[in-house]
Amino acid sequence: MNQEQDIVYFAKTDFRNRERVFGIKRTDRRQHVYVIGQTGTGKSTFLKNIALQDIKSGRGICIVDPHGEFVEEVLTMIPAERANDVIYFNPADSEYPIGFNVLEVPDINNPEYKPIAASSLMGIFTKIWANVWSARMEYILNNAILALLDNPGSTLLGVQRILVDKEYRKQILSHVKDPIVLAFWTQEYEQYEPRFRNEAIAPIQNKVGQFLSSSLIRNIVGQPQSSLNLYNAMNQEKIILVNVSKGRIGEDNSQLLGAMVITKLQLAAMERVRIPEEERKDFYLYVDEFQNFATDSFASILSEARKYRLNLVMAHQYVGQLVTDTSTRVRDAVFGNVGTLIIFRVGATDAEFLEKEFEPEVTIEDLVGLPNHHIYLKLMIDQVRSRPFSASTLPPLAIDSTARTANIIIDASRKTYARKRLDVEEEMNRWSGFGATLGSHTEEKQQTTKQDHIIKKTYTSLPIKQREKEPEVLSRHTLPSAPLSPLLPPSSPPPLFSPLATTKPVSLSSLRPVVSPVTSAHKRLITEKKTPERISELRSILKGVLEKRNTSTQTRKPTVPPISGSLQPGERVKL
Repeated sequence: MNQEQDIVYFAKTDFRNRERVFGIKRTDRRQHVYVIGQTGTGKSTFLKNIALQDIKSGRGICIVDPHGEFVEEVLTMIPAERANDVIYFNPADSEYPIGFNVLEVPDINNPEYKPIAASSLMGIFTKIWANVWSARMEYILNNAILALLDNPGSTLLGVQRILVDKEYRKQILSHVKDPIVLAFWTQEYEQYEPRFRNEAIAPIQNKVGQFLSSSLIRNIVGQPQSSLNLYNAMNQEKIILVNVSKGRIGEDNSQLLGAMVITKLQLAAMERVRIPEEERKDFYLYVDEFQNFATDSFASILSEARKYRLNLVMAHQYVGQLVTDTSTRVRDAVFGNVGTLIIFRVGATDAEFLEKEFEPEVTIEDLVGLPNHHIYLKLMIDQVRSRPFSASTLPPLAIDSTARTANIIIDASRKTYARKRLDVEEEMNRWSGFGATLGSHTEEKQQTTKQDHIIKKTYTSLPIKQREKEPEVLSRHTLPSAPLSPLLPPSSPPPLFSPLATTKPVSLSSLRPVVSPVTSAHKRLITEKKTPERISELRSILKGVLEKRNTSTQTRKPTVPPISGSLQPGERVKL
């Protein structure tokens, strides 16, 4: 790379009526760049200009944008030769979620990664849920995350489950190597009284549940394997555009996902330790409104990322955004580690604080009265920070932009890095146990319906002669027992007169209807060719049969049908 390509240009000076365009070298950017200024002063144009130069020069970059406008504009300006290098991570794209498992560490056998991952996640949760955070909540959640980190394929969905599902917890603990974590779950957590346990885990269930209740977020962080490999993306100099727009996914979700991307980039950068330092390629991370993602662990990125060639460009509006009620660590890390400071117009409070960095050349009045697109800066030049000076930023670069190009790039990114929503949800249902249950119930219902249909068809649809030809139709099925007669004791076996009462295979030949003498005589009366004498004879036969039947009905005493195996034929049941 020649010297011209090694510099990104962003401003010009006007010294003695002579304009000179200047920029910053690649080696000096490794000390990071910090930008501060009020809304509308020109920060976005500044960031876009240097990002597009990085893209044009073939460098690898990642832009984390909580508003969405920055990445959407850059997306329309990607050169054709770099279209295949773009990874567009848009959580609002519900039909094609990208897998992003924050519990997936580069090397599970390396003890260095898991504490950093857990600490970073805890820092994110502490920042986002500061109003409900407590020591007990932190203690339990940290042990849950550490346990899940020891199990490859675990996701944030497991946090909820390990708290309440004993069998799942047992399965997870079988892979935990840390004796302290193991002791917490087996000796302490299991001894909690149910009421105390419910009170202790309720805040975790509430906050983690809110985060995972959104299908947009759940379909991203719930995938066991990340489809986005940040380590490879950094080494292959990809263009990662992270659109965590607050207006589309919500403020808390935007902060959580954005901070998680930055945490994963830090872990990916640390993985570069196995690459010789001179062979590590520079990768540039742009974070607009970075106070949204600036946790206490962010300070370690500023101090350690330089040796892994992860170079930051951070922008926000005022210094107070970096200070919490309990900590000034992020603010101290920024002004203690950042090489290049660039200041657009700021308010009086910030001007008073920043004057200490820029005196005696710059006063409070100078910082408060800056016009738009004008800056004061301290620039790293050959590893040495310069004295403060003023400049004006360059206008937007003249680059063709088309929405058609953006759509083509988005489609290509989906095909390479995303999955269809239905496939992702089906996988998560199987993991949670719902998919298998629903499937087995459906299959069982279909099988039962099929058997019922066969039985119904056998009894009602087939002619008698066809039934006799197919005596084994029902032999493949064991028929259910019929309900017992209300006159029979509960322990008595079902009566033999019901063909559905037997538990043995039933042959259709045994189900032939009995032909009564009344039916036979009546049939002959109707169908035979009759002489007057024959008609009189048949009428006498029919009359005699009917009289005999009526007499038998009047004299018969009611009996209970015989019970198989307990009574002789004709005997009565003693009730």
